[in-house]
Amino acid sequence: MTIIRLTCLIKLTMKTLIGEYTHKLDPKFRVSLPSKIRSVIGEVVIVTKGLDGCAYVYSESEWQLITENLQAMSLGQTSARALNRYILSAAVEVAIDKSGRILLPEPIRNTAKLDNQVVIAGVGNRLELWNPEAWATQQQRLIAEIDDIAETLGSIYQI
Repeated sequence: MTIIRLTCLIKLTMKTLIGEYTHKLDPKFRVSLPSKIRSVIGEVVIVTKGLDGCAYVYSESEWQLITENLQAMSLGQTSARALNRYILSAAVEVAIDKSGRILLPEPIRNTAKLDNQVVIAGVGNRLELWNPEAWATQQQRLIAEIDDIAETLGSIYQI
């Protein structure tokens, strides 16, 4: 009798993180995540430095994918080593408390210039935390360039 084992790998996909919210940092440097976000992202998140002057927040499952991709990069490339250092060395695992808040570590707050108000932007697989003035600047630049961006990426993504 022959026994055949079938292994099925199922990628559990998280719902897409979307929306824009503005919240205040409390005196202990915690920010409240919107309840819609909390229901999607889980009870523990990874917070790290982001690109373009913001901070990134990932679910544990998305963080696993990010770290796998980063670690697959060639360490022979200076840029790969630099990106690994920037993203991974700053990463902190943070539990979402009973009030739905996460603590933002000082190095991440300083890099993203988060001091009072925080814009929380859902951008697919992660949240971005922005200083409101930096977010407004980013949005103005995006509005000015969006037609060119859509034209350039039109062959990749059909709107």
